[in-house]
Amino acid sequence: MRPQRLLPLIVATALFIENMDSTAISTSLPQIAADLGVEPVALKLALTTYMLALAVFIPISGWIADRYGARRIFIGAIGVFLLGSLGCAASDGLGQLVAGRFVQGIGGAMMVPVGRLVLLRSVEKAELVRALSWLTVPAMLGPMLGPVLGGAITTYAHWRFIFLINLPMGALGMWLAWKHIPELRQVVGPLDWRGFLLSATGLALAMFGLSAVGRGLIPGVAIAVCVLVGAGLIGAYVRHARTHPHPLLHLDLLRIPTYRAGVLGGSLFRIGIGATPFLLPLMLQLGFGLDPLQSGLVTFTSTAGAMVMKVVAPRILNRFGFRPVLVWNGLFASILLCVFGLFRADTPYALMVGVLLASGCFRSLQFTSINAIAYADIDQARMSQASSLAAMAQQIALALGVTVGGYALSLASLLTGKPDGTPINFTFAFLSVGLISAASMFQMRKLAPDAGAEMAGHAQAGQEVAEPKVEARPQA
Repeated sequence: MRPQRLLPLIVATALFIENMDSTAISTSLPQIAADLGVEPVALKLALTTYMLALAVFIPISGWIADRYGARRIFIGAIGVFLLGSLGCAASDGLGQLVAGRFVQGIGGAMMVPVGRLVLLRSVEKAELVRALSWLTVPAMLGPMLGPVLGGAITTYAHWRFIFLINLPMGALGMWLAWKHIPELRQVVGPLDWRGFLLSATGLALAMFGLSAVGRGLIPGVAIAVCVLVGAGLIGAYVRHARTHPHPLLHLDLLRIPTYRAGVLGGSLFRIGIGATPFLLPLMLQLGFGLDPLQSGLVTFTSTAGAMVMKVVAPRILNRFGFRPVLVWNGLFASILLCVFGLFRADTPYALMVGVLLASGCFRSLQFTSINAIAYADIDQARMSQASSLAAMAQQIALALGVTVGGYALSLASLLTGKPDGTPINFTFAFLSVGLISAASMFQMRKLAPDAGAEMAGHAQAGQEVAEPKVEARPQA
């Protein structure tokens, strides 16, 4: 099998276990909360902690892969993720579950970004969109099977088994990676330890404080201190990165228009989409009274639509180009996200399934376009730096999505005076995150009409894509 197909399929095993685990948990939130003795909305801490760990450790994933070899780090990362899965399965309280999710996040911070880096360095840019499609099609089986498996396990067995079903696939991924992934390395400068401590501590404090607001999880003064100190440390890192010869996160990459659109515009879109796995199962179960299996059977259709779109996404980009797709497709996907809030208990299942199916198609096309356009003008020397920064921004956006979705739901409950599970509260929550997602089109409109032409298939024979308008820092 050609590398354009083989390597994406191997990396997809990591995406499979990560996505299946996350979507299965989302379906089972009410039952997990009842078993651990907490409110369902409080479990947003378990979801955001995983994303927080990703955001903290992703920045060093590229450096570690360059220094010690992509294959070795990829295999070890899957092992750490599976170890965290065992810890989650054995947890008896919210604190233990959060700790297990954090360990999973450390593994996920390495395995998915490093796997993506293998593709970026092994596949020609003209083949990258197709390679990303080969990567995400099997990987989407995880979120498609996750809600159904999670619902069935929670309904007929116990939610702890959710964390064990990814062990066989993880082991298979480790074996395939050992056999086929090249041991890619690159000469790199010394690790920016000061930058890592500033960014990691700042992100950890700020994101933890934001995710813990409400529900009396920690005192309000402690939350304020976490957010303020975290924001201050993040600001200190920005100043540090301007003068360090080898900063951990190369923020000057954001000067590249295509990369800026993929990261900043993509982050706004992901904030809205990131709230969906949290809000939708709660609405179906708390608001409509469905059991976990029924809820999973409804929500998995969104992923089915995403799988269909992954197959035709390269053709659509080839026909229309990146800019029109990113603007108009993103707007349609955001509108459908708002429509979720109009669902009611008596809404016909066929209508809900149809909306979710269409939403999955538009969302999938947007993610494929965002992930590709970000690297359109990145040279190979800076690919690991660009991958680390983009992956970190992605996880921060997804974590903010869960946090904002929880805030919106709690605020709606306060305004209406009705419990969180009341359908009208979800209307307000989905409208809020949908508008945030739609705001991404203002960033996408700034793209040049021919942005990403080589990836979209519009480049003429022999035409070269311009190098980034950023001075490459010398490698030690």
